Amino acid sequence: MVPLEYLGTRICIIGPSSGGKSTLAKALGEKLQVEVCHLDQLAHLPGTDWKPRARDLFRKDHNRFLSENDAWVMEGNYSFLMQERFAAATAVIWLDFKVTGSVLRYVIRSFKNSDSRPGNLEGATRQFSWPLIRYIMFRAPKNRGKYRELIASSNVRLLYLNSFRELKDYYHLWKLKR
Repeated sequence: MVPLEYLGTRICIIGPSSGGKSTLAKALGEKLQVEVCHLDQLAHLPGTDWKPRARDLFRKDHNRFLSENDAWVMEGNYSFLMQERFAAATAVIWLDFKVTGSVLRYVIRSFKNSDSRPGNLEGATRQFSWPLIRYIMFRAPKNRGKYRELIASSNVRLLYLNSFRELKDYYHLWKLKR
């Protein structure tokens, strides 16, 4: 088990949709008293049902967050921005869970009242999406190799978790609020 201090003060969290990235980011931000950035909120237009923003505007806001904050937690994937993010980070937490668990968590989360969940898009009314189910099941697992390469080329510290049980154990070890 890795102590929280090992991760430093600029932490990226990556992993599958509905894997717990946003909740972990919020808990770490509160514990470490640092700014938290949910990339889905930068990548999509508020007040829409997850309509993407222009990539150049997303990249600009992403890089502004990195440069304006000395300590932070940033969660989300968006591999086209990982190189910049990992270069600025002190550690990456990779939640690499089984597809079946992620799909189940996504379906449950979609049908709960999730307006107030960490990382939700302000004003979004649609939470369930068949294309996102297909993404979680078929496309996201193919990104693992790319993520491994980006992490290895950055030389950033990595905490790799491959089960919800491991994540729960770290919540306990780090004394994080859920």
